[in-house]
Amino acid sequence: MQHQIVSREQWLAARKAHLAHEKAFTQARERLAEERRALPWVKVDRNYVFEGPAGKVTLGELFRGRPQLVIQHVMFAPDWDAACKSCSFWADGFERMVPHLAARDTTMVAISLAPSEKLEAFKKRMGWTFDWVSSGDNDFNRDTGVSFTREEIESGVPKYNFGTTGFYGPELPGISVFYRNDAGEIFHTYSCFARGLDMMNAAYQYLDLTPLGRHEDGLPYPMDWVRLRDQYEPQAKGACCHG
Repeated sequence: MQHQIVSREQWLAARKAHLAHEKAFTQARERLAEERRALPWVKVDRNYVFEGPAGKVTLGELFRGRPQLVIQHVMFAPDWDAACKSCSFWADGFERMVPHLAARDTTMVAISLAPSEKLEAFKKRMGWTFDWVSSGDNDFNRDTGVSFTREEIESGVPKYNFGTTGFYGPELPGISVFYRNDAGEIFHTYSCFARGLDMMNAAYQYLDLTPLGRHEDGLPYPMDWVRLRDQYEPQAKGACCHG
């Protein structure tokens, strides 16, 4: 890896110039977040019922008494034996966030098409503790834009990510956000998909700080290196650049 080597003074000058760009990005991100919070809402009129480890649970019950609900759509088709490795990469990141979100009146839940018993078995394998329910018996995935009919898929017309991405599978990744008022009314307030999920992956944000970055150039596709957390092979002795 070839890189410019400079004095401490030159490094500080370059770092301060970059800091100005970082500050501008932070300010733009704050404006974007404010705009996101001001988006209009849609009232949810359908009575979705999910399957959890303790039986049937409604969308309203998923809030656990809090006003805000964040749902992570995790790719796990009914005939799969494990969740998508990339979605699991995200799930590893939010696993320990749940108590912190709850402290700010927000409940976080994962939802997939696979039956509850498969979700629970995989959850145990991964050591996860967040709530995870099955939407296999309702239209929730389709209504939230992460599942599509065979006809839609075969048409070749982009439907995913608000019609901007021609990417299809048994179900696709996404995040849906809901608000529940004191009267029990539920509103859909926000959704994001594809690269919109990027900012929620803490590991990627750390890698973006490093000289090699995400180190994905030359791979068949960007996340080809990702594995389920228990499937990474031990690093060979001497494999590190300092070995």
